[in-house]
Amino acid sequence: MSSSDPVSLAGGGNVGRMFAAQARRWPNDIALTGGDETLTYSQLNKRVNRLAHVMLARGVRRGDRVGLLARNCLCFIEVELAAAGIGAITVSLNWRLSPVELGHCIALTGPKFIFTQDEYVAHLNGAGRTGPDQLVFGQDYEAALAGAPASEPPLMETSHAGGEDGLVIIFTSGTTGLPKGALISHRAMLARSMIYGAETGAPGKDTFVAWTPLFHMGANDFALATLLRGGKVIVVDGYQPDALVEAIKTEKIHYLPLIPGMIMEFIEVLRAGKVRPKGIGMIGAMADLVPRQQLAEVTRLLNAPYLNTFGSTETGMPPATANYIAIGTAPTSLPKRQNDFCEIRLVDANDNDVAQGEPGELAIRGPSLFSGYWNDDEANAESFRGGWFHMGDVFRRNSDGTLDFVDRVKYMIKSGGENIYPAEIEQYILADPRVAEAAVVRKPDDRWGEVPVLFAARRQSTQPDGDLTAEDLLAACKGRLASYKLPKEVHFIDLEDFPRSTSGKIQRHALEARLRR
Repeated sequence: MSSSDPVSLAGGGNVGRMFAAQARRWPNDIALTGGDETLTYSQLNKRVNRLAHVMLARGVRRGDRVGLLARNCLCFIEVELAAAGIGAITVSLNWRLSPVELGHCIALTGPKFIFTQDEYVAHLNGAGRTGPDQLVFGQDYEAALAGAPASEPPLMETSHAGGEDGLVIIFTSGTTGLPKGALISHRAMLARSMIYGAETGAPGKDTFVAWTPLFHMGANDFALATLLRGGKVIVVDGYQPDALVEAIKTEKIHYLPLIPGMIMEFIEVLRAGKVRPKGIGMIGAMADLVPRQQLAEVTRLLNAPYLNTFGSTETGMPPATANYIAIGTAPTSLPKRQNDFCEIRLVDANDNDVAQGEPGELAIRGPSLFSGYWNDDEANAESFRGGWFHMGDVFRRNSDGTLDFVDRVKYMIKSGGENIYPAEIEQYILADPRVAEAAVVRKPDDRWGEVPVLFAARRQSTQPDGDLTAEDLLAACKGRLASYKLPKEVHFIDLEDFPRSTSGKIQRHALEARLRR
């Protein structure tokens, strides 16, 4: 059956039309709020319809790409829903990228039209994208919407869009090389929304605070999942402690994302304000990258367990975001639990299944999976071997079925013929309450080929500089790790000197570059 036959059309699903159905069910309920703006479902749907007509009038059709370069704002979500309704693909551009990187993303995806904000017009010019095929949020954008009808777009333009059609291209934040564009379909987003509700018990009319960048899946997935289930999305432009505190004091929130690099500062805000949340179901993300004492304290302050996540732009919440860290706990290990609605394998370099307890790359398949990297046949051939998506992440399966994250395949250090995974070392370093951050990277070595080197930041809010030494950190690993895995050097740097990607991950290649200076 083709994507245009009646059976496929009836069963495919379209995120834009699914939102419109919710707008008919809950017309007077709040859909979006942020700053001084609030839109009910009915109001938002009318603006989305107007914008869809604007896109159609400017030649955008099913399968065309629509660029979006903007900070978090209500218009961001309007663009994505409008494009979805007519089968266009939103290209979610990262405003933090350099002109070279941004130019690469635009050239790769070829958007027919770009929506942006005043502050990024010059950035687009620097990336080589100029001309009339732009619409700036504000006066020009509102004028365009005012001149368009609020009715549903013509059925002939929208009826065939859904299922395996592309919804959004989100660029991976990779630590090396130029970004890759992950194409997420309507099918994948609907599956992610359903998995979120089924796995975490999120109520249908939940409230979600979209404060992390909407150009990443961390905010985008959950914002759309909330709107598709009749809930309210509070849009916050980045980390604004006062706005986050106000939200948790006045709203019941099922999931509040917290990310490495901001948690200690937020802890201090919560302490000072003696904040009492109205009710939070779960918090957090990327627990492996958070010092253990911070996990204990932030869960106590917010009275919510920490979600022990392991998903990705390519997979959504799966494969292993189904376990929690209990309130007040500083765990010594962080076992993951496989999600429902996915299949996984752990495989060796030849794609053979590894034995229990042995490290292997995780391969996954399931309905939340993306549709491949845009215009990158080489990456797709490598990643989708044998009908499975190979994530590039190494795990061990425990006897109770849980999964221990070992490390990224590409971060593995080959020392004297032995494999060393940095995360295996970091877990012991981060367990010390005096450590604010830690990262292990490789350094070339004439004798062993490569050796591990540790970068660490002291938790200076409670400890003087001299209270934590390199010997202390090495002692934390001795007896727990083989001697060849012990860091051969320890470098103390300030917390803010850890280079990070836009999603908060430490850029190890930048630390390795420091060792070559």
